[in-house]
Amino acid sequence: MQLNIRGEKVVVTSAIKDYVEEKMSKMDRYFENPEDIKCSVLVKVKNNEQKIEVTVPTSKFTLRAEEAHADLYAAIDLVIDKLERQIRKNKTRLNNKYKNTPAFEMNFAFESEEDEETPSKIVKRKNVEMKPMDEEEACLQMELINHDFFVFKNIEEECVSVIYKRKDGSIGIINVK
Repeated sequence: MQLNIRGEKVVVTSAIKDYVEEKMSKMDRYFENPEDIKCSVLVKVKNNEQKIEVTVPTSKFTLRAEEAHADLYAAIDLVIDKLERQIRKNKTRLNNKYKNTPAFEMNFAFESEEDEETPSKIVKRKNVEMKPMDEEEACLQMELINHDFFVFKNIEEECVSVIYKRKDGSIGIINVK
């Protein structure tokens, strides 16, 4: 697994980098071609808490976990445990879903132009690649990345859809025609 380890308001020392690499190497056993996976690791410091965010994008799904703790090494251990738990929890669903996947894959990238003259209040911008999927797979993706919503190309409705968690714990879908 190729790791991109960076720090925000903290210097990532060689000891931290070695520890993250050692722990993330345990994740290799879950992937067929771990050398093709580019994992992103972000280490942050906020007040007295050390926070680590790990994103593992694969061609079929994305794993994401974050953990905060007073001790950075404990936070690393906790985030690795969380990622392994996600994989084990969803292993059969993922295997069933991707067993008979078609060979082609359509990627939709949203590129947006920024107007440099007008200052905006947008603090973060992401480019998203969308692939066609059904609502069940989108729900699984939302759970894997641990977000409250997920935008996807809905193959059943033939439109862009947003699946989201409602306040009562149920799931909602917005279709954009």
